[in-house]
Amino acid sequence: MAVLIVFLGASVLAAGVAWGVATTWWRWDTAAPSVANDTIAVHARRHYRFVRWASARFDPEVATGSVLALIAAVTVVGGSAFGIVLAMVRAHRGFADFDTSMARFGASHATPLSTHVLRVVTQVGGAYVLVPLAVVVGAWEARRVRSWATVWFLGIVVGGQYALADAIKAIVDRSRPDILRLTGFSGPSFPSGHATASAATFAAFALLAGRGRSHRTKALLLAAAVGGTVLICATRVLLGVHWLTDVIAGVLLGWTWFAVTSIAFGGRRLRFGAPAVVAERATDTTRRRAAA
Repeated sequence: MAVLIVFLGASVLAAGVAWGVATTWWRWDTAAPSVANDTIAVHARRHYRFVRWASARFDPEVATGSVLALIAAVTVVGGSAFGIVLAMVRAHRGFADFDTSMARFGASHATPLSTHVLRVVTQVGGAYVLVPLAVVVGAWEARRVRSWATVWFLGIVVGGQYALADAIKAIVDRSRPDILRLTGFSGPSFPSGHATASAATFAAFALLAGRGRSHRTKALLLAAAVGGTVLICATRVLLGVHWLTDVIAGVLLGWTWFAVTSIAFGGRRLRFGAPAVVAERATDTTRRRAAA
C-alpha cells in the first residue's frame, strides 16, 4: 500500500499545484486591463522596432502575449534546469543523492497488487499508447478547429521528443538501477523516455484541447496533464527501471521541447490565443508617423 500511496499522492499533489498556478496566472493576467493596456501602448511606441520584430514571429493579431510569454519562460527555465540535473548526475550531487533511496523504496515495498497497477499505468506513457492517442487527438482537433497545423504540431512534438530523448540517452549512456526491476525496459537510463514522452505529449494535448475553452477548463486540462505526467514518472521509479533524476530530466526535456515547438508554430497556425491588439495598434501608429 505504501507504494500506491506515494504513487497516487505525488500525482494529486502535482495536479493541485498546476491548478493553483494556472488559476493564479489567469487571475493576474486579467486584472486591471486598462492599466496594463496603457503600459503596453507606451512601451510599444518606445520600442516599436522590437515590437515589429516580435509581431512578425508571434503574430499579435491572434496570439495572446501572456501565453507566449509563459511558454517562452518554460523553454528557458526547462532547458537550464535540464542542464543542472545532468550536472547533478555527473557529479552525484543534489537530487542524485536520492536516486538509490527511491529505487530501494520501490523494491522493498512492492506487492503483487502494486506491481500490477504500476505495470498497467506505465504503459500509458509508452509509444504503443501515446502515438495512436496522438493520432486520434490530432484528427479530432483538426476537425474541430478546421486546421491541419494541429496534426503537424502533434507530429513534431511526439516524434521530435522521441528522437531527442534517444540521442541524449546514447550520449549520456547511464546504466539502469540494479536493485529490483519489476518491468521490461530497453536502452540507457538517462533521461526517462516515458517521462519525456508523457510530459511533451500530455502538455500538447492540454494546449490543443484548451483552445476556445474557459479559463477553468484550461486549468483543469493543465492539472490533468501535469498529474498524468507525474503518474507515469512515479511508475518508472517505483518499478525500478529508472533513477529519480532520470524522470526529472525527462519531464524537463519534454516540457522544453513542447515549449519550443509551440513557439515555432505560434499563434497564427495554432490559433490558441485571443487578439493582442493594443501593441499592434500602437506599432501601426508609429509606422505611419515614421513614413510621413
